[in-house]
Amino acid sequence: EEGRSGPTHDSMQAVFDMQPFRPAVNLSNPTITNISFTLYAVLGVNEKAQLLTTFLWLRLFWRNEYLVWEPEECDGVARISLPVKELWSPDIIVYEVDDDVSQACPYVYVNHTGRIRWDRMLRLVSACNLEIFSFPFDVQNCTFTFGSYMHTRDVRVSPALTFREMSDNSKQYLEASGEWELVNILGETSILKFGVDEWDIITFWVVIRRRPVLYVVNLLIPSSFLMLIDILSFYLPPHSVDRASFKMTLILGYTVFLLIMNDLLPSTANGTPLIIYFSVCLALMVISLLETVIITNVLHHSSMKYQEVPNWVRIVVLKYIATMICYQWPEPELQLICQYLKDLHAHLLSVQKESELLDQWCHVGYVLDFLLFRIYLLLISCYAMVIITMWCIWI
Repeated sequence: EEGRSGPTHDSMQAVFDMQPFRPAVNLSNPTITNISFTLYAVLGVNEKAQLLTTFLWLRLFWRNEYLVWEPEECDGVARISLPVKELWSPDIIVYEVDDDVSQACPYVYVNHTGRIRWDRMLRLVSACNLEIFSFPFDVQNCTFTFGSYMHTRDVRVSPALTFREMSDNSKQYLEASGEWELVNILGETSILKFGVDEWDIITFWVVIRRRPVLYVVNLLIPSSFLMLIDILSFYLPPHSVDRASFKMTLILGYTVFLLIMNDLLPSTANGTPLIIYFSVCLALMVISLLETVIITNVLHHSSMKYQEVPNWVRIVVLKYIATMICYQWPEPELQLICQYLKDLHAHLLSVQKESELLDQWCHVGYVLDFLLFRIYLLLISCYAMVIITMWCIWI
């Protein structure tokens, strides 16, 4: 009560009896609620359900015009605590919240000017439109909209601190906070219109960034190693080693990464995640396996069928393509063979023909193998440069 009575038991009871009514002497004057919060922790991000779980320290301020006294007349008492359930409190909610778990805080502080401070600790599960295109180097921008549920313009909202101060306070507690780090907190006040009714709202944009080290170490680096092994497998001699079995083992191992990523990425997203490069790498490994099948088939001609190499294949592969990729012919071995065949030309004509056919098919296989290997290496290099460039831009 205003006047000389001060915060006595009787005066408090009179205020408690008016709890259902908004504490304004003139009801045409709105009650202004000041809001601030500290983002204490990001507890989890559910990409599949598009939900963000956070822990907030929320602080509300408003004025009760019935709780005003002079401290000098009350033994210097300038602030008291009262049960929140006995006083009127604004019905401030977060519009995006799917689940709200609040720890009990039964008291509020009231100073002699009637200004009330109510501190609450909230565990919020809120809807957030998650952008996972650049996963695991993604930055999320989630919205918290504070406003009254029932009251229209008779309850106004405004920030109790500047958005910069809220951001700095939150960063102080989020410095060592798990997978996510806080980038910034922005906000603005606006008016929400629904028909003829209008609500005062304050919108906060909480920008958080994922720490990608775990995903880089457990997924990207092992994936790069497998791709490197796939590239080095082209140096295995295709005529004496079962290169196809080796590549199929690599493909099987790579499939494990795709199964792991299935559990991490949302089932529906606004855009294709960048991590889809795993699927592209798998496709490249399948292409390299097809190349091995082709080369094995070519070498099969040299060892089983002894068919003569067509003239156009000799010209295109052994002449032009071999020159283009700088294929080195094994000159010393050929000279020895030629010398040997000259000495035994008359007696070993059939052996000479088989050796020539074997050499030709082997060279055709090697030239095609080198050509396809260089094309495959060029594809992987271009793709890696594009991915690295895009990630550097996002980071």
